[in-house]
Amino acid sequence: MKNEHTIKSIRAIPLYGIPYTDWPARFGSREQTRTLVEVVTNSGIASLGSVYTSAPLVEASLQLLRPFYEGASAIDPLVTAEMLHQNTFWQGRGGSVTHAISGIDMALWDILGKVTGQPIWRLLGGRFRDRVKPYASMLMEEPEKMAGKLQAAHGRGFRAFKIGWGPFGRRDAKTDEAIVRAAREAIGEDCELMVDAGGSDAYWPHGYKWALDKAKMLADYGVVWFEEPLRPDDLDGFVELTRHSPVKIAGCECLTRRQSFLPWIERRAVDYIQPDVTKVGGLSEQHRIGQYADDHSIMVVPHGWNTGVGLAADLHLTAAAGNARWVEFLTPEPYMDDVFADPVQLDTDGFLRVPDGPGYGFEWNSEGIARLSDGIVITPSSL
Repeated sequence: MKNEHTIKSIRAIPLYGIPYTDWPARFGSREQTRTLVEVVTNSGIASLGSVYTSAPLVEASLQLLRPFYEGASAIDPLVTAEMLHQNTFWQGRGGSVTHAISGIDMALWDILGKVTGQPIWRLLGGRFRDRVKPYASMLMEEPEKMAGKLQAAHGRGFRAFKIGWGPFGRRDAKTDEAIVRAAREAIGEDCELMVDAGGSDAYWPHGYKWALDKAKMLADYGVVWFEEPLRPDDLDGFVELTRHSPVKIAGCECLTRRQSFLPWIERRAVDYIQPDVTKVGGLSEQHRIGQYADDHSIMVVPHGWNTGVGLAADLHLTAAAGNARWVEFLTPEPYMDDVFADPVQLDTDGFLRVPDGPGYGFEWNSEGIARLSDGIVITPSSL
């Protein structure tokens, strides 16, 4: 039977704007690391994926992939994505090409949902939960500023919080503890607190013994998990730290392709594994990673330092995973807030409802995306 829904075109939509996260720009005054990928089918269905890579790299990857995706099925996401992976072993296997395939795969799952009239979580096999707890994710500040940021997020309804990077691990132990103490006092004992050391940042100076000592301090403040306390390639260090740390250890946001996760899962190098749907290969890869982690009693916490499109995918992935319960939510952040047609609302318990509508179950704010992308208008969809 002829497939009525094939890929007609794919384009990159770079997002600029002014991020509220105060992320230090290292690649010029208009650093750009969030890129949407728009897929349009021959039947007029349009959808978006999200890629945590700058637009020139995404555009080059799309040019490389064009001979394979043009005319390919738009309603067989896993098969089409795997075909793209298989044909780019010599020029892909991670990095920008895999990142670009991530965005394509995400959009294809949404298209499949629109064609079938089903939410993505059902297409992935069903949902274990109909609501998910988002944690407000923000960069660390000096102790006196940290409390104010957290209290503002608490006022927006969040009941779980992750603070990371900034001065933590870069100055002295006294500063580290003062920041964590200020955070705990700001949100109270009833809210969840997570700490991200930022070990994947340039020239991370610490190893296993520092991380173990820091984990002991964090345990005193009831921290749920300690994220990226070591450099991202220190597999043996993570194995030892996870074995001895009094708090849970999280990591792996830098990895791409499901195959890269195998030794981390099989050696139980983390308690919480953090694939990023906008990097790892899309929903197809991340769902498989999550299932394999579940077989090894490892929790999945999607890494979500990206966009509202990524958040939508993470909600469906978390709903469809027995070993997941949180999603990351940057706040306040235009890449999250300004892409949704209707503001995302937390319930009184600080949870997000998992959409029941077809595909992602969200409508996008064309005007908001145009503002962030210097005027690019997304294509209207026939479904």
